[in-house]
Amino acid sequence: MRLDQSTWLEVEQYLTNESTCIIIPTGSTEQHGPMGLIGTDALCAESIATLAGEIGSILVAPTLAYTPAPFNTHFPGTISLSVECFEKMLDEIIQQLTAQGFEYLYFLNGHGANLDPLKRCIKRFPSAQFRLKSWWDFEEVNSLRQQFYGEWEGMHATPSEVAITQATHRIIEAGSAIKPPEKLTAQYIRNHSGDKHGPPDKHRAQFPDGRVGSHSALAKPEHGQLILRAASLALVKDCESFFRNV
Repeated sequence: MRLDQSTWLEVEQYLTNESTCIIIPTGSTEQHGPMGLIGTDALCAESIATLAGEIGSILVAPTLAYTPAPFNTHFPGTISLSVECFEKMLDEIIQQLTAQGFEYLYFLNGHGANLDPLKRCIKRFPSAQFRLKSWWDFEEVNSLRQQFYGEWEGMHATPSEVAITQATHRIIEAGSAIKPPEKLTAQYIRNHSGDKHGPPDKHRAQFPDGRVGSHSALAKPEHGQLILRAASLALVKDCESFFRNV
């Protein structure tokens, strides 16, 4: 059930039902290595949310694809919003949804740099009910990521997210990405989780093909189908426990 593919009468009817929950996918528009689509983060969150909406009869808002990604702006195609602009947009979206009667707002995230701004926005609306999770937070999804890729999942342009877009959109030949990137240390992962990367020029110099410890060439569309299904089912279950207070 997509908000942008519904009429206002259908939305009004939805709001009279038991559930007044809406899923809001959040991603980014940024490079994802030699074989990853620029819209990967948004496409993954949208695909998972859309399937979950169909399975669970839950309304899904249009995906927020323009978000902060300043560290990747030295790669062509990346479009990064300032954190201030992103937070202002979030505030206005939340204000309008809650004013219309949506009581449970579930942000399904696909981009690490969105997390801190989202958390700050949520705190500004103490009377609303929120849940914020990234699609890779679900145990079922992480089990598949570990099974398929292990340490080669890495941090950016990951094989799991590439696999999802292979299953839902298009497959790009590995090309230069067939060669594994440099593995990340545990300390680097700890220090840079949440997309806490340096200036864009230095970031590209350190990771010239855009991959951050992620062996994208390990991705397979059949992996993507399994991850997509697992994430969507986990999302439906979590949504139901959220708005039914199970």
